[in-house]
Amino acid sequence: MTAQLRIVRGDATPEEIAALVAVLAARQAPPEERPRPRRQTWRNPARAMRKPVAPGKSAWRMSGLP
Repeated sequence: MTAQLRIVRGDATPEEIAALVAVLAARQAPPEERPRPRRQTWRNPARAMRKPVAPGKSAWRMSGLP
């Protein structure tokens, strides 16, 4: 597919035509996809916290474990 540009009216300089072509080319270009940053769970401070102790038979034993 070849795109054609034709000036119908006016007297455009080569610089103006180049600027118009650059704007039209940038507008139709697909957006660039940025890679998603990886989550670093080993640095997460919540990882050091223990899970909540549920009441039950061995809840007293679990309360001393990390």
